[in-house]
Amino acid sequence: MANGPAPFSEIGKRARDLLYKDYNFDHKFSLSIPSSSGLGLTATGLKKDQFFSGDINTLYKSGNVTVDVKVDTYSNVSTKVTLNDVFRCKKVALSFNIPDHKSGKLDVQYLHPHAAIDSSIGLNPSPKLELSGAFGSKDICMGAEAGFNTTSASFSKLNAGIAFNKSDFSATLMLADKGESLKASYIHYVDRPDGLTIAAEMAHRFSTFENRFTIGSSQSIDPKTILKTRFSDDGKAAFQCQRAWRPNSLITLSAEYDSTKIFGSPAKFGLALSLKP
Repeated sequence: MANGPAPFSEIGKRARDLLYKDYNFDHKFSLSIPSSSGLGLTATGLKKDQFFSGDINTLYKSGNVTVDVKVDTYSNVSTKVTLNDVFRCKKVALSFNIPDHKSGKLDVQYLHPHAAIDSSIGLNPSPKLELSGAFGSKDICMGAEAGFNTTSASFSKLNAGIAFNKSDFSATLMLADKGESLKASYIHYVDRPDGLTIAAEMAHRFSTFENRFTIGSSQSIDPKTILKTRFSDDGKAAFQCQRAWRPNSLITLSAEYDSTKIFGSPAKFGLALSLKP
């Protein structure tokens, strides 16, 4: 809904994306080949240390039906079938993995002018149940999510949060980790030609009285290049430079320096190349 709240998973997402999205300290390559027939193909390879893994993903869209099939280097097959705008639901998705016959899962998303509800149930004799809901409007909303493991009869997750959104900033407060942590995030869009954006995230853990703090920024160096920085209280500093060297194709360089690391190299570097003809 245009004026309704976003799903609970979107609470705090703007700040998280600026601080953590696309930071990659390995070597990654992906090639996407779209098709006018609705069938798309994406091949991805990842080199981490001395190990290499990859997958091939096919995505087929026809009307309100989307079929997503992924095969990785370990011969695992992941399939997800999504039906959009079914009855009064925004989205219904069925997913399963082969050869794991207990991996089947049914997801249902319902959007209302004043509510967004997501539910998930495992399709096996001892399913995992997940339910999340956000209520309010696009400017201010609150919500909660819960996960229940029927095998152990215990909650696997339990979180609650509130968000306040405006065109130039967004602030969120989240009670996470089954009430063990309190997290706050803020993102501000500065009115500048380079699109400068600043985000901060703070976390407090009640059991250990531990406090964590991370701040980051993003700005355009030129129309095709975006520079991101990140600093945290644990002595780590990171930067990311992403350039669209051709339409729909990105090259991303990431680096991180750990000032507390005594042994080994304190610096990490990563390169990601995404091609889309």
